[in-house]
Amino acid sequence: MELTDTTRNDGSPGAVLMLQGTASDVGKSVVTAALCRIFVQDGYRTAPFKSQNMALNSYVTADGKEIGRAQGMQAEACGIEATTDMNPILIKPTGDMHSQIVVHGRPLAHMSATDYRSRFLPEAKDTVLEALDRLRGQYDIVVMEGAGSPAEINLKDRDIVNMNLAGWADAPVLLVADIDRGGVFAFLVGTLELLEPHERQRVKGFIINKFRGDLSLLQPGLDWLEERTGIPVLGVLPYIPDIRIEAEDSVVLDELTAKGQSSPEADIDIAVIRYPRISNFTDFDPLQEERDVRVRFITKAADLGHPDVIILPGTKDTIGDLQYLRSQGFDLAIAAAVESGDAQLAGICGGYQMLGKMLHDPDAADGGVAREEEGLGYLPVATTFAKEKRTVRVTGRVADHSPLLLSAESRCLLAAGEPISVEGYEIHMGQSRSLKGEQMAPVFKLGPDGEQPAAEGWGTLDGRIWGTYLHGVFHNDRLRRLWLDRIRESKGLRPVKETFSASGLKEQEFDRVASLVREHLDLEQVYQIMGISAKTV
Repeated sequence: MELTDTTRNDGSPGAVLMLQGTASDVGKSVVTAALCRIFVQDGYRTAPFKSQNMALNSYVTADGKEIGRAQGMQAEACGIEATTDMNPILIKPTGDMHSQIVVHGRPLAHMSATDYRSRFLPEAKDTVLEALDRLRGQYDIVVMEGAGSPAEINLKDRDIVNMNLAGWADAPVLLVADIDRGGVFAFLVGTLELLEPHERQRVKGFIINKFRGDLSLLQPGLDWLEERTGIPVLGVLPYIPDIRIEAEDSVVLDELTAKGQSSPEADIDIAVIRYPRISNFTDFDPLQEERDVRVRFITKAADLGHPDVIILPGTKDTIGDLQYLRSQGFDLAIAAAVESGDAQLAGICGGYQMLGKMLHDPDAADGGVAREEEGLGYLPVATTFAKEKRTVRVTGRVADHSPLLLSAESRCLLAAGEPISVEGYEIHMGQSRSLKGEQMAPVFKLGPDGEQPAAEGWGTLDGRIWGTYLHGVFHNDRLRRLWLDRIRESKGLRPVKETFSASGLKEQEFDRVASLVREHLDLEQVYQIMGISAKTV
């Protein structure tokens, strides 16, 4: 599904609907994606919008710009290409007090929270509204997502993402609450109590999310809530286990960490190191769907155990997280696993940089502080962080002698001249150069069709250690399964060969979640609140 003609003919701005939450991680992003898919199914050109997003999971647009991953995912639910207008301001924390500020897909500056509020926010309104106006000129409906809670008293005076934005856009607001965490009525009523009268008037309906149980037992509470507030409950959405839609909040990592620790044993055990500034952990979503794989996100060196693969993922603070690894003893645990010969060691983006010899950040481009650090020393690369960030989608193939694919089947394919294609994206400040005198092989050959492909990533000839800047490696279905079967072969297990389509699974999940929301939400009232009528194509 893809809608390509996005120009509105009548000149009127598209309708807007805003979803705000009583707290973070109440499900706003998923509900927004579901409504986007529903409106498109009903025949409306639809786009997502979040004026300001704080996330370490990001998304690269087709023109090489960086936005929040949730808005990229929501654009996919709409069947359209994501643009920076859908998330004009992205905040990427580099520490407890500082962040990199990305405006329309390009880094602007590193700022403290105080400087961001005092220096940047007063000028941000125009950036936000210009982006929203462009979307409303192109689409029938723009579904706006808030951030956190609109009742953060200390932040409201310079808010550009919740109620102030709703007022600027004259947008009706649906308030989403998570009943699974308890206290849902207190969350909803308390949020309303902390809003100004004109803000409360914008709240046109409640959505109670993640409900499990007998709805009849909840009904007296719903009746009380509507009588107390005068605001209708538009729907009680069911708890949906194992939603296969990409997440961006680090809160989700707590669930993934617990799930990996409690999941049953599998043929292949993959341990992903979860350091404080881990980014783009959605890289590993497809691996979690493979039936013979167990993915564990670990925070303690003692929990490493004896995995088949250790992965150092991406990070927004490579040197800082490398120092964290050493302080927690992960470097010693990784060395022991590698020396034993039992584990494959891989690094993606920041993790790839850590596997090298040296990291230099003379201009404070990575973490906001000028510094340098010795790498873990497994790969012959040195990284220097630059002020210019590389954000690009890339395509190519697996290199002929890639350390990724050393199975019998892979060798046969490559020997027969049958290329194994790959696509993904890069987001990094660092530029890594290879050091001479080492016996290594490139992982990929990347470049546009018709041009000489360039080597990307490095690994040992025995395939035991490798690294790449390429995010989305495991979203390549054929490559993913060949790599996993190579691990099976090394353990004396038969290859599985069959796998699933990661992109197809995502499309199915959009439809599944949209169907559940359609079933449990009063869409007729939602359309009335937006001032438009439902239609079907």
